[in-house]
Amino acid sequence: MTLDERLWKSFNKALGQFQLIDEDDKILVGLSGGKDSLCLLEFLARRSKIRVPHFTVEALHVRIENIQYETDTTYLQHFCDSLGVPLHIITTSFTTSFATTPVASPTGKKPACFLCSWQRRKQLFNLAQELGCTKIALGHHQDDILHTALMNLTFQGQLSTMPAKLKMRKMPLTIIRPLCLCQEADIRQYAESRHYEKQLKTCPYEKDTNRTAIQELLEHMQQLNPEARYSLWHALEQAGKLTEY
Repeated sequence: MTLDERLWKSFNKALGQFQLIDEDDKILVGLSGGKDSLCLLEFLARRSKIRVPHFTVEALHVRIENIQYETDTTYLQHFCDSLGVPLHIITTSFTTSFATTPVASPTGKKPACFLCSWQRRKQLFNLAQELGCTKIALGHHQDDILHTALMNLTFQGQLSTMPAKLKMRKMPLTIIRPLCLCQEADIRQYAESRHYEKQLKTCPYEKDTNRTAIQELLEHMQQLNPEARYSLWHALEQAGKLTEY
């Protein structure tokens, strides 16, 4: 099985297993410009051509003015045009006076990563409702979900994670993660084979969070037991943490 076939199979398996797409869905994809969101958009656009179920796809790229990273929006526009997907670009910012370093501090200020993520989600939710979307699709893969589970176990003492499907309670929207069964290593290799353009400037905080240490922890667990990834995933499935209504 080729890399393309393996990823495509995992993508479609997730759609069926977690019932991520319904007839006449209108899906808004959070397009950061990284490899994961580009892969997600490509696969959703490809899947929409099959027409069963029938659904449409649009994309949103949010630019945060006061965080020094940058994606080539011209490339994103060309990428979306090649897929026949409408692209929306919104520029926003957040107040840095309420921010601290990525790791929470005793001052009560929120980490910059939290505020940046919150602002992006706010724009996604607002636009999704304006467009009449039923779903928001995010590019988190299996590694992201496992890392979050380990983060929550280590720092919060609870078994929880980002679910593959999350139905919002306060608005008529459902968050889906169609790459939830895809491994990051495969997506990285696929992005290289497809010649996805990388971001012009990466986020200055992306290597400074506890998540980096958790990534190393998962790698060490897999060295101890090559099946550790699947054991943790099975635990999340058994506990019902991958779907929330």
